Amino acid sequence: MAAAAAICVEDEAACAAAECAGIEKLDLAAGGCGGGAEGKAGLAGGKRSVYLMDCAPVWGCASTRGRSAEMEDACAAAPRFAHVPVRLLASLRDLDGLGLDADELRLPAHLFGVFDGHGGAEVANYCRERLQVLLSQELSRLGKDLGEVGVVDMKEHWDELFSKCFQRVDDEVSGRVSRLVGGVQESRQVAPENVGSTAVVVVVCSSHLVVANCGDSRVVLCRGKEPVALSIDHKPDRKDERARVEALGGKVIQWNGYRVSGILAMSRSIGDRYLKPFVISKPEVTVIPRAKDDDCLILASDGLWDVVSNEEACKVARRQIQLWHKNNGVTTSLCDEGDESTDPAAQSAADYLMRLALKKGTEDNVTVIVVDLKPRKKLKNNS
Repeated sequence: MAAAAAICVEDEAACAAAECAGIEKLDLAAGGCGGGAEGKAGLAGGKRSVYLMDCAPVWGCASTRGRSAEMEDACAAAPRFAHVPVRLLASLRDLDGLGLDADELRLPAHLFGVFDGHGGAEVANYCRERLQVLLSQELSRLGKDLGEVGVVDMKEHWDELFSKCFQRVDDEVSGRVSRLVGGVQESRQVAPENVGSTAVVVVVCSSHLVVANCGDSRVVLCRGKEPVALSIDHKPDRKDERARVEALGGKVIQWNGYRVSGILAMSRSIGDRYLKPFVISKPEVTVIPRAKDDDCLILASDGLWDVVSNEEACKVARRQIQLWHKNNGVTTSLCDEGDESTDPAAQSAADYLMRLALKKGTEDNVTVIVVDLKPRKKLKNNS
């Protein structure tokens, strides 16, 4: 089924990572989130399409200044921030086979993001508030004009959506376009030219995960006890990034690590006007179907990833979530009845990862979001 194939990002390394994720995909004709409310639309045989599941994931977020002088990280968690046209996630052929109305159906979408600022916190804080608003507006404009969308077209649509939103935020930060300030449209800079931020964002739907990354923050999917990197860091010494910078006349210099112009330790960011056009705000996008053995997502700034591997982070997060549920004897449900707030089990995992980074000697701010993707049903109280 075309909708069950991973839609890869631009570069070969990230594409390979997405392909490695193809363990057991969700049955698109069945409820892959486990359980659900009675009376909703379904399919023959009592099955519910995953596109009809209303799955609100639960999460935990932990953040610390650590050993840095200032706190420049920011994070966002926005449940049901928008509704995604199902045509951005599945082809007409797949949807017709399931008996779904392709033109009208929209899936509830939930956004999570981590923004690692440098030179100040202004751009990171602005991204936290603004990106989800712009993306919601862009998604609401899409409708029946999508036409026949194939797997490649889906990837292109998401690329265009995120690129437009990231570029708009970058233009607003620099003052190149006007923005609403106190009810008045103004073309005013958000921050000085040497302030910028990474941005890694995940849109979670019942059927797919969509990731957009700009910079060296990272998102990792824990799937089947294995880590799957859903983003590739934009480091100046990455072969394709170095070639892009040098083709524009820039330089990548080794100065306490590889840096653009000997200054910035990443090759993409929002802000950093003084390093244009070498440092760009265009994100790399990954679209991947969810699978039955998806455990959790970990989004974090490089304060975690500098000292904790993908493998260790996934192992720790899974263990902490399972341990919390074992010790407390009650779990929450992702589908149809969640209260859309932070979850104590996921919070325990995020807290543990933050403390682990500090224990391992990270020198940077640390921000971690853990999103629990597992369906969990409440246990009955036998007393």
